[in-house]
Amino acid sequence: MLLILLLILLGLLFLVAELVLLPGISIGGILALICDGCAIYIAFREGGPSAGSLVIAAILLLSLVTTILALRRKTWQRFSLHQKIESSSMPDPERQGVSLGDEGTALSRLAPMGKVSIGGRIYEAKSLDSYIDPRSSVEVVGFENFNIIVRKKQMSNQ
Repeated sequence: MLLILLLILLGLLFLVAELVLLPGISIGGILALICDGCAIYIAFREGGPSAGSLVIAAILLLSLVTTILALRRKTWQRFSLHQKIESSSMPDPERQGVSLGDEGTALSRLAPMGKVSIGGRIYEAKSLDSYIDPRSSVEVVGFENFNIIVRKKQMSNQ
């Protein structure tokens, strides 16, 4: 009797694994069927038709209840992450004090992406319209995602 109960329990665990953890792979489903089939076979062999029929009914009922509970949204909400992630891996240039019109120097060739130094800090930048050579003066003209949009600073004729 204990072996039958253990096989039924293992079958239910494999069923939950198939529904939640391994959907579409069928390993959990196959193992659940094997465990349930062994439980039914042992029940018929040891207890006769009445015990076998009782085990079949119990497996069907428990599988239905387990499936319904496993697929309910509220069941798995307790295990899910509820914290909102508000940080990013790259600092937002606007939050770091960079604003439109700020001037800096290209540290690498912007073709069209590269590194610039603005206010002593290094940022990823994108050239607005052309390639910009290293050590060229640049001016901030906009922002896109976490990048700064720059253009080559025009030298004023005095």
